[in-house]
Amino acid sequence: MTAIIYLIPISLGLGLCALLGFFWSVRAQQYDNLESDAHRILYADDNPMTDDQRQALRSSGDD
Repeated sequence: MTAIIYLIPISLGLGLCALLGFFWSVRAQQYDNLESDAHRILYADDNPMTDDQRQALRSSGDD
């Protein structure tokens, strides 16, 4: 029963943090343009890896 005394304020605090984070993201205009990122990935230019980049990637995984 004493655990509820601790859990209720913790859950209210976490909920308040989530709500404040949501309001911050809306105020920072994070949701204004949802289309451009979805389209940008479709039209991105693919640059193949060079042999040097491929070798560096392989050697970094050998640690």
